[in-house]
Amino acid sequence: MREPVTPPLPRPPTVDGPPVGGTELLALLTRLLRRPRRGDRRLPVLWLVRAATGGDPGTLLRRFVGRGAGRRVPHAVLDLAARPDLVDVPAVLRELHRQLSLEAFGAARLRFRHHPLADWLMQQTLDVGVDAADSGRATLVRRLRDWRGRRPVEEPQVSGESGVGTALQVLLWLLRRAVPSAVFRIAVSGRVPGVGGHYRWFMRQQYLAPRQSVTFLGFAERLTAGWRDGEQPAQVDKLLLHAFLEDLRQAYRRRVWRPGDWRRTAYPVLLLDGVEVDGVGHTLVRLLTDVRNETGRNDPLLVVALATAPPPELPGTRPLREADDAYDEWAEALPETRRLRRSAAWLVALRPDDEDATPPPGVVPPALVAPDPPWWARRFLPAAVAVVLLAGMIVWADSRWMLDCHPTPTGQVRVQVLAGECVGYSDTAAQVFNSEPGQERLRAVQRRIFAQNRAAEQVWRRSDQRRPYLTLVYLGTLTGNRTRVDEESYVSEREELEGLATAQYALLKESAAADGAALLHVVVANGGRQMRHAGPAVAMLERLAHDDPTVLGVVGLVESRTSTAAALRELNRVGLPVLAPTLSADRMDGNSSLYLQISAPNSAQAAMIETYARQVLRVTEAHAYYTTGEGSSLTEDLYVGTLVDGLRQRFGSRLTRLDEWSTGRRLTAECGYRGVLVFAGRWSEFDGFLRALKECGNDPPRHLVADDSVNRYMANPGLRASAPGNLPVTYVSKAALATCAALRAAQAARDDARGSFLTWVGADDLLDPPRCRDGAGAPVGERVSLAYDAAMMMVRALESLAARLRHADTDRRWEPRSVNPVGVHAEVLRQNAAAGYPGVAGVVRYAPDSGEPVAKRLALLRVARVPDVAAEPVEVFHCGAADSGPDPGCRPA
Repeated sequence: MREPVTPPLPRPPTVDGPPVGGTELLALLTRLLRRPRRGDRRLPVLWLVRAATGGDPGTLLRRFVGRGAGRRVPHAVLDLAARPDLVDVPAVLRELHRQLSLEAFGAARLRFRHHPLADWLMQQTLDVGVDAADSGRATLVRRLRDWRGRRPVEEPQVSGESGVGTALQVLLWLLRRAVPSAVFRIAVSGRVPGVGGHYRWFMRQQYLAPRQSVTFLGFAERLTAGWRDGEQPAQVDKLLLHAFLEDLRQAYRRRVWRPGDWRRTAYPVLLLDGVEVDGVGHTLVRLLTDVRNETGRNDPLLVVALATAPPPELPGTRPLREADDAYDEWAEALPETRRLRRSAAWLVALRPDDEDATPPPGVVPPALVAPDPPWWARRFLPAAVAVVLLAGMIVWADSRWMLDCHPTPTGQVRVQVLAGECVGYSDTAAQVFNSEPGQERLRAVQRRIFAQNRAAEQVWRRSDQRRPYLTLVYLGTLTGNRTRVDEESYVSEREELEGLATAQYALLKESAAADGAALLHVVVANGGRQMRHAGPAVAMLERLAHDDPTVLGVVGLVESRTSTAAALRELNRVGLPVLAPTLSADRMDGNSSLYLQISAPNSAQAAMIETYARQVLRVTEAHAYYTTGEGSSLTEDLYVGTLVDGLRQRFGSRLTRLDEWSTGRRLTAECGYRGVLVFAGRWSEFDGFLRALKECGNDPPRHLVADDSVNRYMANPGLRASAPGNLPVTYVSKAALATCAALRAAQAARDDARGSFLTWVGADDLLDPPRCRDGAGAPVGERVSLAYDAAMMMVRALESLAARLRHADTDRRWEPRSVNPVGVHAEVLRQNAAAGYPGVAGVVRYAPDSGEPVAKRLALLRVARVPDVAAEPVEVFHCGAADSGPDPGCRPA
């Protein structure tokens, strides 16, 4: 046991005032306590000897470290003469820990982990003896776990009268007892990196031979009262001091990723007053020297000891005036004295000047203030950086996403804002394209498709993944048009999506036992207004196709423009087939060897208009006007460009006027015109074109014929309301076989393909509103059947391939990677090479070296009064084949 230490006698009174040499002492302390920007310096123990006369260094130092506002040097002041309770090293370290851990120095407080644990263990009392070893270890474990967790004694109780109460009790027990206990066991084991580092430190330090205890718990038991009687007291004190210094070392670590570490710009200082030779203060200084020498580690603590006599280890002292020189000489000799483990290796002994102990008048000790941290480590900087980063992220996110255009953790979604439009793809209702007023039906059909996506996935899982499963991407123009609140500006896109939704619906209605029937998953993609952002959209789809082997093709593209042609070339590079329901510009298949067009090319449309004018209208002359849409040109608009070329070629010299029409241009020259007046432009300008013809009053042109783009205008009741009522319009239709009347007639004639399609579009739980209901109802829409045919061509090709792949094992799960997009495209051509695909909008056949259909059905529909939206258009002329068989040519309906 440690012998009790007799408290030192009070020191004699001294004269208050700074001693001679005090300025040099303060300069040295300022030099030592200011932490270098790079690296750390070794700090000595300054042993100051009081003089019988002159100023008191203790008073000077107290004022030096204790005054000042803001950032002060962390310091502790221990007057051993005035504190008889500090009789041993543990008590001194405990008080030093208390003072340094205060948050009173204008910076984050120093945190201690190793010393409090060691000190707490030394205050624990366990049963001593062989029989009590197991119970003592269990008691220590329980106390240590409770001390570590600091749990309240009383815990809330939950009634266990119900199953819920019992479950809550079990959960609370896990959270409060089992989980912390498991974590504690892992921590004290020291075997898991990153957990229980301070326990591991005790087993790796050198004092009290911790390896003899095998585990930390065994070592901790040796530190408790009674069990440590067999240990050397000096070794126990060194362990406590070493743990204390380790806490300071860790507090003063500098890590690049933690700016707060760099805010500690001043070393802590211990002002130890009333030190007597062989007293507790002297013992602490001697132990500090031993620990530094034996461990070979530096620490950030500066100790200033004030005594009445020099230390026995270093009887020779230097005047205060030479403090700076004394330190430099000590620093130079330290490596050698430290290697030799000399007892005075860390000591610098100073005394007031003997020759002149009279203090200079008027000297006031300055206050020592900790230097400011580097600019990049100051407290405002993390907040400023966070604000800048947040602002940058907001700006970046605002340029990339919007409230209705952003990533989502569910489904396949990738979007980006480009020129104010949401470009990308989605297969979930978390991202629906176009939030503009008036486009509710466009959003509704997207949600219907996304709901059917989930249904298809569920059916596929319930079939044990036996049914073939494919993904088609719809790529269209879903944003960017200028529109009124009551105007539906995306009729074509909405109708094509309705066609895909109908194909999904039909496949979901197949029998659950039909393992050969495919299931369709649809991804909706937006290429922006006039497909101007098709390039970035295709780049996103390339990644999607790489990650998802079920992606077998793309449907849509809507408008024939140079941007669309570029997208076709990119999709061809990626290896994705494209089935275009309505694209009709001539030679579009030249952009992709995987391109398949569902509609007849513009050359066939121009030929039909010329034939109709010559055979039915009996006119020989024609005027034609074209438009290309806002911000476009005839060179960029391949649809209008090839149609104009076709009209020029078919009519030849009979085309006496061919002009571009723009908004505001008058058309009074066409009033009463008896030839055929052809509108060969975009639907978006057709409303203005008709209003310009209003000036003709009761003398309108006799025969107005428009291209198939006008279908989008005719499907918009809000626009038709302002059209002249005395001007009949005849326009091209690519899907006249899919009107309500034609579908009913086909169903009556037992046409299975068209009859089934009529059933699907009239279902209550598919389109809104249902089509062709109660003898009237909403019309089907020009492009619904075309998109339906495009999707079903791919589906039937996949089913054919799946049947051949699994002919010997029909119960085998479907493996999406067993087919690829190019193979499915080849199968579509193989199937169509025989009799063609029996599409709802007409039979689809391809020549061996072309992606344009051969003899595809086209028709001319006539509306007598454009404002009368309730009256169905009447078919007056058609070309091409409706079903398999030879091409019947062109003839009146």
